[in-house]
Amino acid sequence: MHHVAHAEENHMSTQHEPHAHEHGQGGHATTANHAGHAGHAGHAGHAGHAGHGADHVAQFRRLFWINLVIAVPVVGFSSMFAMLLGYEIPGFAGAGLIAPILGTVMYVWGGRPFLTGAVSELRARKPGMMLLIALAITVAFAASWGASLGLLHHDLEFWWELALLIVIMLLGHWIEMRSLAQTTSALDSLAALLPDSAERVEGDRIVQVSPAELAVGDIVVVRPGASMPADGRITEGRADVDESMVTGESRPVSRGVGDTVTAGTVATDSGLRIRVTATGDNTALAGIQRLVADAQNSTSRAQRIADRAAAWLFWFALGAAAVTAVVWTLVGNPDAAVMRTVTVLVIACPHALGLAIPLVVSIATEKAARSGVLIKDRLALESTRTVDAVLFDKTGTLTKGEPTLTEVSVARGSASAPTADEVLAIAAAAETDSEHPLAKAIVRAASTRGLTVPTASNFSSSPAVGVTATVDGREVRVGGPRLLEALDASEISEADAWRADGAIILHVVRDGAVVGGLKLADEIRPESREAVDALHRLGIEVVLITGDAEAVARAVGEELGVDRVYAGVRPEDKSAKVAELQAEGKKVAMVGDGVNDAPALARADVGIAIGAGTDVAIASAGVILASDDPRSVLSVITLSRASYRKMKQNLWWAAGYNLVSVPLAAGILAPVGFILPMSVGAVLMSLSTIVVAANAQLLRRVDLAPDASARVR
Repeated sequence: MHHVAHAEENHMSTQHEPHAHEHGQGGHATTANHAGHAGHAGHAGHAGHAGHGADHVAQFRRLFWINLVIAVPVVGFSSMFAMLLGYEIPGFAGAGLIAPILGTVMYVWGGRPFLTGAVSELRARKPGMMLLIALAITVAFAASWGASLGLLHHDLEFWWELALLIVIMLLGHWIEMRSLAQTTSALDSLAALLPDSAERVEGDRIVQVSPAELAVGDIVVVRPGASMPADGRITEGRADVDESMVTGESRPVSRGVGDTVTAGTVATDSGLRIRVTATGDNTALAGIQRLVADAQNSTSRAQRIADRAAAWLFWFALGAAAVTAVVWTLVGNPDAAVMRTVTVLVIACPHALGLAIPLVVSIATEKAARSGVLIKDRLALESTRTVDAVLFDKTGTLTKGEPTLTEVSVARGSASAPTADEVLAIAAAAETDSEHPLAKAIVRAASTRGLTVPTASNFSSSPAVGVTATVDGREVRVGGPRLLEALDASEISEADAWRADGAIILHVVRDGAVVGGLKLADEIRPESREAVDALHRLGIEVVLITGDAEAVARAVGEELGVDRVYAGVRPEDKSAKVAELQAEGKKVAMVGDGVNDAPALARADVGIAIGAGTDVAIASAGVILASDDPRSVLSVITLSRASYRKMKQNLWWAAGYNLVSVPLAAGILAPVGFILPMSVGAVLMSLSTIVVAANAQLLRRVDLAPDASARVR
């Protein structure tokens, strides 16, 4: 069955001719060969994947709990902590070595991730959080050993502070990594589109081989419902090919002898023989893989807000320490110079800074998940607030990605012409035994309208022509342009107007005469208009980008009121369109659901994948929408803006602690007789952490409902 508009429209007529099939899937990404990769709500199954990110989560979880246990005796047997709380350390032999020995274990083992991270930041000449933490724990470690060995003043014994600092920083990193554990990679998902084996023709035999063993010139058999193992040209057969994962086209495309096919696309209804024209790295699918990899690498270099804050605090700490050492030395008190400098360096890394961002991210991702938004990448969460252009893929995003009957026409000029309901009823009867998406749309429309569908017999189908059946003793045929050519019949009068809308046009023929026509189109989601209007109220430009035909894209764009429409766009061009908008100075969010969207999702400042889409799109994006409601994009923006406010507030609080406590610890008020004691600094440090944690909890009150998100400023 599947039938399209007209031979005069290049894109529509050459790619979407009528076709009959019993195995067609025809959705955006639900082909037989990768149905297992189609998303279920939220892709929850991916959360358990034990990848590189999961290993890091387990590492920090283990380090945190073990170091927390070790920290108890370190803090308890620390002389400064005992003096602070006013209790006596037990006097048994070796009691004085407990804190130094176990503190050293914590520094070497628990502090190792921060020390190695600091080395990496130094090599990259980009000081950040790791270097700031490493500086504080190293100074605390050295000073504490100096005090324990009697080489430095006993007030510089910071074993308890070292232990708490390591434990809290490990907790912060564990919280962050747990909330952002990565799912399967986009590149692995792209590779999964290829079949595990290919059937190569060798003389009179058909041999099962790996796609990697294929060479240019080989003849390959592709069974109905199977994926193309390589790029090729059809040498025998005709089939409706689901190319949605590559082109974004919402309906299967009729391909015959001489036509080219792409690796990963699916022959939905008939078997084919193809001559391989490209394999391995030379295929179109491999090209998409390279685009995704390049785009992911380019976005991973962006610097996060906490790293920038840590870099500033690092230089602030070093500067303050240097000034402290010089001033106290010049006033003739070298002992005080050492004590004050060490104190400044230790308290310059407040606990609050280590928890400020991870707590917000953890709460934000938890809240988002409860609202059907999965945050994979913290950078995406932080960046969405700055977005001023949103690109929506059409098929499966703003539209449902499946054909829907939108209008029925009755042929004029016949006294015995049936009514519109009768035309639909007999068409549904003829299509009942077909599995094609258009057939299902016709049968579904008849059921929705409550029509009585008569029983059909003698069903048959003809690839690229249509279906035929006997209904109430009369021959009924349903098809597209080639059916009319075979009958030498004229199309219905509404055809030109329907074609201008980019619709699929099928004709219903009874006993050789055209009795009516059916208009089918990819139905626009009812929520799409609300999403577009809400984005406009936020001052965000809305762009429609699709691999679909110009007429289809324009019709959808006009109905939704989008600002720009890009139609007939190939995967590599989608990525280029994103780069083009970025070159205009725009911060771009891309919303899509197919393999064809993956490079653009990775290239965009924020990639937002529809959870019901392919694994490739989901793995390429930083944000995943568990539902297919485009209004969820507004929820992401709401959450991003609210989270950023909390991040800023927490960072200012953490930094504010430094701005006040560091100068006081350095002795800026010494001329008036006040120097901040280390014990007071430690108390302020703890209070700062409590305030940051409490402030982060307020994020739970943010309303992420679509109507609320539209009001966010």
